[in-house]
Amino acid sequence: MDDYRKVAGLIKERGYVVAFTGAGISVDSGIPAFRGGQGLWEKYDPMEYAHISAFAHNPEKVWVMLREMSEVIFQSGPSPAHVALSDLEQKGFLKAVITQNVDGLHRIAGNTNVIEYHGNHRWLICMSCGKRVPLTPELVDVHPYPRCERCNKALKPDVVFFGEGIPMVEMIKANEEANRCRVMFIIGTSGVVYPAADIPYMAKSNGATIVEINVESTPFTSSITDYFFSGTASQVLPKIVELMK
Repeated sequence: MDDYRKVAGLIKERGYVVAFTGAGISVDSGIPAFRGGQGLWEKYDPMEYAHISAFAHNPEKVWVMLREMSEVIFQSGPSPAHVALSDLEQKGFLKAVITQNVDGLHRIAGNTNVIEYHGNHRWLICMSCGKRVPLTPELVDVHPYPRCERCNKALKPDVVFFGEGIPMVEMIKANEEANRCRVMFIIGTSGVVYPAADIPYMAKSNGATIVEINVESTPFTSSITDYFFSGTASQVLPKIVELMK
């Protein structure tokens, strides 16, 4: 329990916390990580189903996977870890969440400054005219795929597919928060997806204390992590927030 108390004290002392989150924080919400036993990439080859050229050439095929992914996201809700981060913001310590997740759960939990590095699956965008519309269960059920009402082209989730770049605005915001923070939480991420994985290194190089919560060690653990908690975010984060009362 010592490290829990130390980290709770550190947050109070240093302030300006930023959370950097990956798929692990949403596993308790019922969303499997893309990689691993239950992951989508076991069932669908990402180059065949999640590359932007695949979508451009055959949106009907790609929407088979997107439909399944959409149903999983619609059935999910914030985990205790999402709620703990929302509590930390309400207490005035957490200033931003930089997430690699596309499930939108940080916003649903109540966080307000959420930088969605890889986009948000709860929105659809037209690659032709740029029109954005909320994804609804009714749109998910449209076959062969939902179309833009303005130009009749296939709509895709407003997420970063393989072969697409990170939106510049999100990248700039994430870098600014990484440079500004005094404490960075790394939560449920493998640390192998770039350029996102550069963000904690940026925070560390600017003097932030790095607190990592993961079920297993990552490249961050041996290089920049100051405090490592082995376990799920839903086990660890609520305890830290509780100790701040």
